[in-house]
Amino acid sequence: MKIWTERPAETDVEAVVRHYFGLVRAGKMPVAEKLVDHTSARHVLKALWSGSAGVSTDGDPVPDEWARDMSWLDELGLGSFAWGETGSHLSVEITYREQVIDVALGFWVKPVDTGWVVSGPSTLW
Repeated sequence: MKIWTERPAETDVEAVVRHYFGLVRAGKMPVAEKLVDHTSARHVLKALWSGSAGVSTDGDPVPDEWARDMSWLDELGLGSFAWGETGSHLSVEITYREQVIDVALGFWVKPVDTGWVVSGPSTLW
């Protein structure tokens, strides 16, 4: 995980988020999880699938169908970045086949004992 001794610049955080997303698209979740102070990879992937396929995964008659063929990740992209007023929260639009979907990813910059890290993502609907 990237740790800064001083609060990182927005461009540094955005670079980490882009790298994280590139790893997710490549199906390298274990590596992506190590890049940020990470939440549940399963939750993130389910939300991205639900947003891109336009279907709910709750009560799915075929549990984890989204995980059987991860080729759909190749069709995801990053949209615009939006920083909160305090400069500690960042939300990123996600596209599927170049169309913005209903799920965005949220990241935040937080202090830890040894400096500052990027944490997340949360899924924003």
